[in-house]
Amino acid sequence: MTAVADRTAKTELYEAFATTGKALSNGKRLELLDLLAQGERTVEALARTAGLNLTTASAHLQTLKQAGLVATRRDGVRIHYRLAGDDVAALFAQLRRVAARHQAAVAPASAAYLGADAADDSLPREELHALVAAGQAVVLDVRPAEEYAAGHIPGALSIPVEELADRIGELPADTEVVVYCRGAYCALSHDALRLLHARGRRAVRLTDGMLEWRLAELPVEAA
Repeated sequence: MTAVADRTAKTELYEAFATTGKALSNGKRLELLDLLAQGERTVEALARTAGLNLTTASAHLQTLKQAGLVATRRDGVRIHYRLAGDDVAALFAQLRRVAARHQAAVAPASAAYLGADAADDSLPREELHALVAAGQAVVLDVRPAEEYAAGHIPGALSIPVEELADRIGELPADTEVVVYCRGAYCALSHDALRLLHARGRRAVRLTDGMLEWRLAELPVEAA
């Protein structure tokens, strides 16, 4: 191979790598990956949850598909999307970790979104098993019901955060509640924790969420 041909081939190789980077270079596309890390979704469901119109959501999903990050299946007239593999979820999680470690804007943006108390009252997942085994805690999943059905921590109760105020009586009164949602940057568990505290309930938030739980290859139940 000549030097010119070698340089051309190398350029094409790195452009192929760059395709993945370009697909990740949009906040809404990252949000769609975050949602798909919870389980398969239709275009309509993704658009609704991400606050996008259908055309824009479809365009973002096509970009992710062309980069090989998501896959599809057809069910009649509906198109269902899923992550192309667990390595895509791992890439997304690693991107967030690197950004949090090296980009100064992440911390204030996280505090503004999750609340200044985001680091308080959190429980590492390593400590969860002992509490549950001893009967000292109940695990509460506050994600939407379809995400719970797609996969949840074994034994977790499902009460979507928007229903929690009306269903708080379903939780044992004398047991600490461990709340979790999609991942480390999911606001649902923070909102649930504030509500539980306001109602005088003992509660903590699982430091991680379903994304990190799956990546740690811990047991997952599906409804």
